[in-house]
Amino acid sequence: MEHRVVSLRLPVPAQDVLLALFITVMQVQGTTVRNAGEVVQRPLTDLGNLGYVLLVASGVVIAVRRRWPVPVFVTAAMASLVYYGLDFPDGPGWLGLFVALYSLAAYGDGRRSLVIAGVGTTVLAVCWLVAAADIEPRAAVGWVFFRIGASVMSAALGESVRSRQVIAAEAQQRAELAERTREEEARARVDAERLRIAREVHDTVAHAIAIINVQSGVTAHVLDKRPEVAREALRAIEQTSSRALREMRAVLGVLRDDDDDAGRAPYPGLGQIDELASKARQAGLDIKLQETSPETPLPSAVGSAAYRIVQESITNVMRHVGPTRVTVALKAGIEVLEIRVTDEGRRAAPGHDSADPRPPARHPSGTGGSAKPGRGIVGMRERCRLLGGELDAGPLAGGGFEVRARLPLTPTGSRL
Repeated sequence: MEHRVVSLRLPVPAQDVLLALFITVMQVQGTTVRNAGEVVQRPLTDLGNLGYVLLVASGVVIAVRRRWPVPVFVTAAMASLVYYGLDFPDGPGWLGLFVALYSLAAYGDGRRSLVIAGVGTTVLAVCWLVAAADIEPRAAVGWVFFRIGASVMSAALGESVRSRQVIAAEAQQRAELAERTREEEARARVDAERLRIAREVHDTVAHAIAIINVQSGVTAHVLDKRPEVAREALRAIEQTSSRALREMRAVLGVLRDDDDDAGRAPYPGLGQIDELASKARQAGLDIKLQETSPETPLPSAVGSAAYRIVQESITNVMRHVGPTRVTVALKAGIEVLEIRVTDEGRRAAPGHDSADPRPPARHPSGTGGSAKPGRGIVGMRERCRLLGGELDAGPLAGGGFEVRARLPLTPTGSRL
């Protein structure tokens, strides 16, 4: 059996109405009882029961203290000034005024409400003291100072409550902002990881397909005349596709939920440049490597980015130029790794085998026709920027194309 907790808390307007009725009864009943049997200078029934009217008015007005704190305070203060100015009998007729002062400070707008409370309390104190100038016995003047002190304390208590509410609201806003910031950062990390995976997949697949395309064309061309060459081309296709699959598993392995990393291949780095050049030579490129060994081991992020830049540059040559001479220069300094991949452009038609099955291609620079640049150069430039480096790519004056990149060995950009 389920037990439901029923809240007995009344709505705020109902609470204020009950508070107003309680204060009204206390002011009227308390003043009447306190002065019962005593001879007073002006009874509550004087001037058409004006004393009762003022006590009721200063109590009933509390019902709207949260909605209109300033008018409520002004009403209660005016009622108190008139009440004590006409020498009506003393009693708990100040309850409504104290609650009104508290409400003004607690539910007002801060500094403006405090100014109104301060000015109002000062005016009330002066008027109360003037009205009690000839009070008898003189000891009764202590009630005047009590009203003054209680007024100041009511305003101070209201300001304290308002300050705590403001601090709590600001803390809530900061918490909500921090939560939104965490969600935005999480989405940004997801987007960055998605971009990194897309870039890795593009580089891996594009390079593998370019080599397979070249080798399959060679196979189709020499299959009948030179079967041994066709066999070597098919073996290169098998090796290239196998390596591409291993790299794809390494790239997509981060998406798995299990913790089995045994089947994941490490990300490629500069140590695989020789193997990359060997595969490109099998595809018909004349690759020349110029490497300067680094004095200290390169950071893995820099090595991986350098490998991908060289790989994408070679892929572009195979896709858009065909068989040509390519120079890959890697110079590792103390603070920066310089990469330069230069090709001599498409060879002249007389030197090209007319039976070559590969169609004429255009360079990614677009100089060979109207073809638009692909995502390769854009991806290389993004890799450099992520590590705080820079990349330039463009055609050479004497023909050919060159990719130049500088990668700091202490990356300053944001890493994915």
